[in-house]
Amino acid sequence: MERYGVGMGDLVLIATKGGAFEGILMPRYEFADEEHIVVKLKNGYNVGIRVEEVDSIKVLERHEIWRKERPEFERVTGLPKVKLIGTGGTIASRVDYRTGGVSPAMTAEDLYALVPELKELADLSVENLLNVYSENMTPSLWSRIATEAYNALKGGFSGVVIAHGTDTMHFTSAALSFAIENPTGPIILVGAQRSSDRPSSDAATNLIAAVRVAIHPEVRGVFLSMHYGLDDDLIALHRGIRVRKNHTSRRDAFESIDEEPAILVRGDRVLLRRTFPKGEMKLHAEFSDQAFLLKFFPGMEPEIVDYLVERGYEAIIIEGTGLGHVSSAMIPKLEEAVEKGVFVGMVSQCIWGSVRMTVYETGRELLRVGVVPLEGVTPETAFVKASWLLGQGLKGTDLAEAMKTDLRGEVLERRLSI
Repeated sequence: MERYGVGMGDLVLIATKGGAFEGILMPRYEFADEEHIVVKLKNGYNVGIRVEEVDSIKVLERHEIWRKERPEFERVTGLPKVKLIGTGGTIASRVDYRTGGVSPAMTAEDLYALVPELKELADLSVENLLNVYSENMTPSLWSRIATEAYNALKGGFSGVVIAHGTDTMHFTSAALSFAIENPTGPIILVGAQRSSDRPSSDAATNLIAAVRVAIHPEVRGVFLSMHYGLDDDLIALHRGIRVRKNHTSRRDAFESIDEEPAILVRGDRVLLRRTFPKGEMKLHAEFSDQAFLLKFFPGMEPEIVDYLVERGYEAIIIEGTGLGHVSSAMIPKLEEAVEKGVFVGMVSQCIWGSVRMTVYETGRELLRVGVVPLEGVTPETAFVKASWLLGQGLKGTDLAEAMKTDLRGEVLERRLSI
């Protein structure tokens, strides 16, 4: 690089013994060796080129993207106010070619620079509340996000958009659904499966759709905004209490479970597919870290239940097989846990459908020892609900009754197969 006078972020033409490559020079990631250089091609993908294969490097254009000043935008007055809360996801971020990573857009001007369509839709106010990978979310962080969103709606914002990493976004959407009762406007979590430097990025389209819904006067509730199917222009908003991430990398990774999306957005058209309840908005932001989500697998040692009880967990949500089953060997341990006052709830590992523990002997035996069937509640939502109810101080029969009760539309009636 010193020999050819090139730097990170430069657009270069590299001639090699096997052909020529044009692209942006990128830093090697932390575990890469020193025998390759990395170039981001026009199609958005990176290629590693062995140094010994390089014949020459020509700089086509100097790129100092991170040093560019933000363009000045004249703020449009009279638009609905939307609060954007950043939590550390790649959505609404800019690429830093010094590191090869993305950094959050810090101001509304940054967002307008990245997605200029937004300045015609809403008067954005940006709050970078957190800067964490979504796998590092905790119940206490859910509480902080819920409080910030609640205060924004109380403060007169038409809606709230929360930029969030996708890995656990459905956990957070469930948490906010419980923590904020009867939101006076839409609270929309939005993420991106592909970073903003890729031509196929979904960051801008997801964000624009979220803001369009955030200013819609009829919408109330907590939603999650991502692509719907493989259509480039169609965005779905799923109810935060009934959504799950079902793919690692596709743009339509999130799906509503056992129901259709609540809202569809194509361009400037917003299609509402359900009505939204009204009522007095209340905040119940406390969560407990004494809930545990346990996925059963063949050969699981029953003593794992003893361990959880000894560690002080007050609620165990079991992801059972099929209609809600575990091995017979685990049933005595679950009975002991229930006798010690631990709530044990059953959901299914299956993505669609509901538990039904009266069909087979194992299920009936689990019912006998006090395991509570949680119908078609998704595992993630059941876990979050238990954490939230414990945070509200519920225990014993009160906790069990509340777990069975449909509080936010999380419990769907059992659907028979077709």
